[in-house]
This record gives sequence, C-alpha cells and structure tokens, in this order.
Amino acid sequence: MALKEIVEQIVTGLGYDLVEIDRSAGGLLRITIDLPWSAAAVGQPQLEQFVTVEDCEKVTRQLQFALEVDQIEYRRLEVSSPGIDRLLRHSQDFERFVGQVIDVTLKAPLGAAATGQVSANRKKFRGVLERVDVAADGASAEYSWQVVWRDEVVTKPGQKISKKRPLPPLQALGFVLSELKEARLAPIVSFKGRAQTPQLDLSEPDLN
Repeated sequence: MALKEIVEQIVTGLGYDLVEIDRSAGGLLRITIDLPWSAAAVGQPQLEQFVTVEDCEKVTRQLQFALEVDQIEYRRLEVSSPGIDRLLRHSQDFERFVGQVIDVTLKAPLGAAATGQVSANRKKFRGVLERVDVAADGASAEYSWQVVWRDEVVTKPGQKISKKRPLPPLQALGFVLSELKEARLAPIVSFKGRAQTPQLDLSEPDLN
C-alpha cells in the first residue's frame, strides 16, 4: 500500500482530516492533521476547535505501527496541527475558510484570460476567498470560487498616502479547484487573538 493511502486510512480512521504529507531531507516524515469540519446550520455558527498534543500523540502511535508493518522507510515521524499557512485541499476546506485571506497558485499563467491590470504571466494571487453561487437555473457556474483583492499603492520611500487618495480598483480571480497548483491560508499574524480572521481592506474610501 502506498504511503499516502496508509496515512490517510489511519488519520481518517481515527476521526481526523489529513491536511498534508511532507517528506523532508534527512528522512523526516511530517504529517499535518486537523479536526473534521462541516458547514454549520444557517444562523448557527460552528465553534472552531483545534488539534491538541494528545491528538497528535494518538495519531503518531498508530502511524508508527502501520508504517512498520508496511515497511515504509523514514527516520523521524512528526505529526502536527496546521500552521497559519494551512493547506487547502478539498472543496470543504474552501467552504470552511470563506471570508479569509488566502494565497493561490495556478497551474498555468492566466494568458488570454487576463483582464484589467493583471499580467498574463501571473500565477500567484492573494485575496479574500469568496464563493460564487451556482446559477439560479441550476446550471453550473463557470467558477465555484474567487479571490478578491486590491493591488498595493505604489509610493516613494517616505511618501505619505493621503486618506483621500483613491484606492486601486478591486480585482477578482475566479477559479475551479482543478486549476490550482496550491492554495493556502495567507500567513498573516493577528495580535488580537487566535480567533480573529485576517482581512484585506476591500471597502471603498470615504472621500468626504
């Protein structure tokens, strides 16, 4: 049985989600797990919970046994919870983190699909994740998700930005998961507490 199949079978069998498998130099096998998540009922926000040390220890013990039985070679096993740059793998992950800032990397540059100020060679984007609803007639929308952002205002060193200066226009990139090479939560550190959701300023400026 392949490494990914073994790990996924153990992790999901213990009631966790497999986020990432990473083999590093020196024989380190790093497994990232998370607690299962499902969309909460309308009007009933779901309480966010986090993986504990005990959770990691439980998965580690089971993986050590399974990897030994299947003779998977590694020198050190590390099981941990997702960091601030958590990988997004499945549609459920995107559903879970709607409204948060994410980094997406496309498999191929935009090319002819580029619009506005976006370069045709661009593959990496950071923006607020939004869901694009399915059309009212039941037909599938062209894109299921999008990221919305403003490009940074270019200034000279020491130059102050006037509050009345117009912000760069909002831009959006629509995509389906098959077009992505990788998507992760943007590693934005908030000093207001763990539960705070990092946001980009997508509001219109007050010019009055």
